[in-house]
Amino acid sequence: MTTPAPSFYFPAPRTQRFCSQCSAAITLRVPPDDNRMRAVCENCGAIHYQNPRNVVGVLAVWQDKVLLCRRAIEPRYDKWTLPAGFMELGETTAQGAMRETQEEAGAQIELGPLYTVIDVPHAEQVHFFYLARALSEDLFPGPESLEARFFPLDQIPWSELAFRTVITTLEHYVEDRKGAQFPMHHYDIPLPVPD
Repeated sequence: MTTPAPSFYFPAPRTQRFCSQCSAAITLRVPPDDNRMRAVCENCGAIHYQNPRNVVGVLAVWQDKVLLCRRAIEPRYDKWTLPAGFMELGETTAQGAMRETQEEAGAQIELGPLYTVIDVPHAEQVHFFYLARALSEDLFPGPESLEARFFPLDQIPWSELAFRTVITTLEHYVEDRKGAQFPMHHYDIPLPVPD
């Protein structure tokens, strides 16, 4: 039997009802010598810690144009983004950023310095974007991208960008280009204020 390819990729849910060690039901409580609610197994005593997920990506440039990919998956299907995705176990942030660039854009790059580190606490994530130099204009987008394209800075589709971390990273780049200095930026993206 063949399983159809998933049309929606998303990390596993954060809530957990059963212990992964003994299968007993778990409860939320503050364990002794801790300071916050944790998923605790009352049967075997396992504490199931949850930690932020790392998103790694690249701001790649080819002849003063930036590389963007149009998403073929949710969330934000059909919106433009920098090539990025969740870091895998066993890889560094730099390795993950290069892998994501290859998977989503099929771009050959020379990785540069870490450029933005963005805390996104309401999404339980930290985003890392590296600067990179594209080694050619050839792009071979993978199945998670509808297309990949290099955009001149004055043609970035600002209203069609997928995520605030992508928008702010590109805003820093446009501003930093004016002085030809590209310092590392570290900041947070607060939860949007409802209208």
